[in-house]
Formats: sequence, structure tokens, C-alpha cells
Amino acid sequence: MKINALPVSNSIDVRSSYPANNLVEDRELTLSSEDYSLLTDLYQLTMTACYVGESIETRRASFELFVRQLPEGFGYLVAMGLAQAIDYLQKLRFSPAQIDALKATGIFANAVDRFWDLLAETRFTGDLWAVPEGTVIFAHEPILRIEAPLWQAQLVETYLLNTINYQTLIATKAARIRDVAGDRISLLEFGTRRAFSPQASLWAARAALAAGMDATSNVFAALKLGRKPSGTMAHALVMALTATEGSEAQAFTAFHRYFPDSPLLIDTFDTVEAARNLADRVQSGKIELKGIRLDSGDLVELSQKVRSILPNVEITASGDIDEFEMARLQTAGACIDGYGIGTKLVTGAPVNGVYKLVEIDDIPVRKKSFGKQTYPHRKQIFRQIDRGKIIRDRLALATETSQPDEQPLLELVIKQGELIKSIDCLDTISHRTRTSVTSLPPSCRDLIHPNPIPIEISDRLLEK
Repeated sequence: MKINALPVSNSIDVRSSYPANNLVEDRELTLSSEDYSLLTDLYQLTMTACYVGESIETRRASFELFVRQLPEGFGYLVAMGLAQAIDYLQKLRFSPAQIDALKATGIFANAVDRFWDLLAETRFTGDLWAVPEGTVIFAHEPILRIEAPLWQAQLVETYLLNTINYQTLIATKAARIRDVAGDRISLLEFGTRRAFSPQASLWAARAALAAGMDATSNVFAALKLGRKPSGTMAHALVMALTATEGSEAQAFTAFHRYFPDSPLLIDTFDTVEAARNLADRVQSGKIELKGIRLDSGDLVELSQKVRSILPNVEITASGDIDEFEMARLQTAGACIDGYGIGTKLVTGAPVNGVYKLVEIDDIPVRKKSFGKQTYPHRKQIFRQIDRGKIIRDRLALATETSQPDEQPLLELVIKQGELIKSIDCLDTISHRTRTSVTSLPPSCRDLIHPNPIPIEISDRLLEK
């Protein structure tokens, strides 16, 4: 069966007109905050229309976002993405053009007029409770809770899951990598070309920096986040300048002339020979070399040889590095001062966060499906810490109080639609991440057979 492609228009601004009655393909497919309202699954809107038709849209509802189980091989997760969740909730609006586009689909032909009025008046007026970004959490523990009129709490599900799930995955991977690397090793995020989309590359860079990586090569992300981008060079430059200027040494000279602080990529041809040639130039005073990068080959053997040839030069390694490969290299005695981490940081096993209704008008709600059971009622996480180490977590009703040796993790961030807590900067989040991870017992941080800390369910919650 032949499927006709949608016509492409260069004259219609689909962002402002959304011409659903005259299908037009927007090849740009970029996202701005004005588009937040439509970046959702259809059923969020159809359920909202149903709530309105049944006159229950203003009932007070509580939804919690959590994971039922940790990804395989993970002993913990690092909560991330709250800043973008807050931005979304504060800017959520439906423009007249967006409402017209929804009407033009014909899907909502039976929706009552009040549904359209509600969309036109959209403002988030509820409460947001969340654990601070950089906090380690475990299965069944709410990362955040929305308390709002039912239609609002329902509508925001898709976007909240998108930002929290992905950034939590990246932050957890970055935290595990930092945990293996220790505090001395330099870690650079190189994942833009492997991220799932341009938008995802920005979130990945942010989450990586917030979880302890030192810099990102993503120029846009770095500048947006108030950081200096960091990078090296590619084999293409070495090959191009070698071909046109006569030798690899001349290629290094040319690049070093303009970027004296940047590492030189020395494995395009013969890594050891390149290191020896550079050593001769360093010893003769022709060049002051700060660093080199290795991107291929036996990184243990090559790094050791390069270190013996260039003892005072920092060695950065890249090429499908993750926490497991880094641990192997360290155990094998590799002489590496920094890593560029890309593909295996920004991809991987997903964090399958879910967003479930737990209470409506003080009526407890629970899901009983096999393998997908949930605990009812609004909840709080009480964490017991002794001498800087996490001992256990207790999942309890939000109305319960902490015991003398516990501290609650969920904090009120937005109250009645207004932000009441300042958003943490990346440095603060990064410090919290490192402190949270190092406060876990070694068995929880183990890469091969991790053991999450025990989660106690309070008696009052079990009674529900």
C-alpha cells in the first residue's frame, strides 16, 4: 500500500497556526515553551475531556511519579529533571491557535464546551512535592508528587515522565562513572552525537554535569548552563592537515598554534611514534604540551607507553567508555587522567518511571494489576542517616511524622501554582549527588551485584 507523504509548506508557520485541518509537515520539529501544552499523549486530553463531561475535573487529585523497580544492575537512582519539570508547570498554556488545531482534528467533536474553556484558561494551580535533584532514591519511592485539580494533574503526566525518566537515567549513569573514577579523574560528556534527539542532548549534558561530570562538549548546552564547553580534536583534522601540510607533526603544530591548551589526538596513525615525536619537541622547547587523547587501541598498553614517553602530559581516553570499562582499565593499571564519555552515557537501559493516581478527594486509590500494584494515599520518604551513611528508608503516609533519627525527603516546591523554593544551581546539585552516592553502603554501589538499601513500609501505610 502506498502512503502519500504530507505536503511540505515553507510559508505556513505551523508553530503559530497548527493547521490540523490542512495537514502540513513541519520539518523543523523544534520545541519551545509555547509548545509545552501539545507535547503530550492524546489520552491526557481525551481523559481531561471526559473528566469535564462527568463534572469531576476540579476534584483534588494526587499523582506520584516513581519506578516500580530499578534498571537491571543498578543499586540506586539519582533523581534529576526537577528544574525542567518546574519550568513546564509554570509555563503550561494553550494558545487560541493550539485550541483551534485540536478542534480541527475532529477527535473532540463530542466534548462539552466547558472543555475548551478550561484549556483556554490553563494555568497550573496545584502543588508540587519533590525530592531535591541529586538525591539517591529507590523503587516505589516518589520522586515527585502532584496535588492539583484532577484535569491539571492528569494533563502534565507525559512531560513530567519524559524529563524525569531521561535525566534520572543520565544522572545515575554519570554518578556511577564518577564513583568509579573517584574525585581526581576528569570526566567530559561527549554524548551529543549519540543522544536520542537534539533536545535530549541538552538534557543529557545538564544531567551529566549535575551528577558530577566536569564539562560537556555540547557548545549550546554549556553556554545555556553558564559553563565553558570542553573538547579536543577529531581524526579528520589530523588527516586533512597531514595531507595538505606534509606530516602529522605539522598538523599538531597548526592546531596547537590556535588552541595551545587543547589535548592533541595522537592515535590517527601510529600512537607511540606520535608520542615520541611530540616528546622530542617538548624536550627541545618547541612546544608546551598539556594533554593528549587516545581514542582507540589497547588503552592500557598505549597509555602506559605514552606515560613513559610523555611523563608530565595528561592522558585522556575515549571510545565507548562506561563505568565497567573504566573499572577494568583502572584495575589493569592504565595511566589515564581523564575520560570522554559519550554513547554509553546518553543511551542505555531506560528508567521506567510511572505516574499513578494515589488519592482523589482524600479517597485512597490503588492499582491492583498483577506486577503493577501500587500503594495508595500521598506518601513521604523518611531517610535514616547515621554518621553520614544511609541506613534505611521508610516509605510512609505523608501525614506521618519523622522519627528522631529520620529526615523527610519530599519537599514542597510549588504551592497553589507559585514557586516557593529556589531552584538549585548545578554545582549544588553536583555536590548533593556525590554526597548522596558516597553515603550509600559499598554493597549498594557495587557494579556487578548491587544490593539496594532496605526500604521499610510503615505500618499505617500497610494498613491502607
